[in-house]
Amino acid sequence: MANRNTTGIYYGWKLVAALLVMLTFATGFSFYNHAVILNALARQPAFTVGSASVAVSLFFLSGGVAGLWIARWVNEFDPRYCICAGAVLSGLSLASLSLVTSVWHLYLDYLFFGVGFAASNLVPATTLVTRWFHKRRARALSIASTGLSLGGVVITPVCALLVENLGLVRAAPIMGVMYLLGVIPVALIWLRPSPESMGLLVDGETPPGDQTAGIDSSTSGVLKPKPRQLTRAGSTGMLLEGISFREARRGRLFWCISLAYIFLMMAQVGGISHQYGLARELLDEAQTVLVVAILPIASIIGRLAGGWIVEQVSIRAFALGMMLLQVSSLALLSAEFNPFSLCLGLALFGITVGNLLMLQPLLLAEAFGVREYPRIFAMSNFMASWGTASGPAVLGLVYAASGDVYGVAYLVAAAAGLAGLLLFLAGGPVTHSQVGNGAGDEIRTRDN
Repeated sequence: MANRNTTGIYYGWKLVAALLVMLTFATGFSFYNHAVILNALARQPAFTVGSASVAVSLFFLSGGVAGLWIARWVNEFDPRYCICAGAVLSGLSLASLSLVTSVWHLYLDYLFFGVGFAASNLVPATTLVTRWFHKRRARALSIASTGLSLGGVVITPVCALLVENLGLVRAAPIMGVMYLLGVIPVALIWLRPSPESMGLLVDGETPPGDQTAGIDSSTSGVLKPKPRQLTRAGSTGMLLEGISFREARRGRLFWCISLAYIFLMMAQVGGISHQYGLARELLDEAQTVLVVAILPIASIIGRLAGGWIVEQVSIRAFALGMMLLQVSSLALLSAEFNPFSLCLGLALFGITVGNLLMLQPLLLAEAFGVREYPRIFAMSNFMASWGTASGPAVLGLVYAASGDVYGVAYLVAAAAGLAGLLLFLAGGPVTHSQVGNGAGDEIRTRDN
């Protein structure tokens, strides 16, 4: 296969830009928007902070479960179909919030919302990045996933103003339509299932003889197994290197990453979901709208810097540093000293948000390859979704039990982050045994 992209910009970078835009809209109207919706629902007689927090938990739980099926869909068919279907379901669910009048209505709506979000978010997006990039995967993933934070900067403040001025009943349909317009056109026009579908090679320059090689680990901190089996990904016609999902789950590395992320996501999503309420304890409405943008802005800066740093240092050391910073920032937020400490805590927390989200798919792709990456990531993400789902509810329940103050709730979040760090350490810093092509391949991680 000849490389038709020897001049000009490799199409993969255009795809990364499209994913950035798509994730900006998808995440801005869902992930970061939960804090705004939760606060609006809590003002209504039919709901409380606790009941609304449970709805957010159901959103992430249903998304995690649906991701297992979505992974098979993405692996066999053009991911654009999945993304568009998910956008339609998410847009309808978001618009339907205007009709919600009871707790069970809210829970049902959020179950469908979670499925739509999963189909139009990380599983297809990270799958596309891992297919299109090899040498610059970390950088490409850091740029594409910046949309996860940019949505909080650009979209969520608009949602907060809409809800504040129009009320949730009138604002919800507008947000639903904007979700559709921000995701579907971008997916249909600019996304493509694989480099092979356009007659290109991975990275736009990889020689055919290198397609069977393991991932370069000179700077990643992970040495790859010897050449692995290749398989074709459904209708994409793409040759994929790596090991199978069954082989991956036999190794300790998969379980260490997945179990750690249960607690890391509990801390992260719980902290994000309640940042609006936390800020309102010290600030007025106008100040709060500005302050909640600190976290996603810090996330953007941190992720872009992290995409470069992770190519220069041990990925394990970088991951541990981000986990430690998460614990420290949440502990600072739990103290509730003053507006300055609040802003500082949100900024430090934001740096970890972007990088920890990026590190999970990056670790899995580098460790196990792209052969069955959608299934491997979906299962790991499903496990993490239990933490993602429980985070908002746990912090909401602790908030209610502690006299409607957020100090204790954020201290619980810090403890969850610490548990994640310890689980990640428990995997061992040197060797993780994996099963390759019928042999005992090894994945070795640098001590640093």
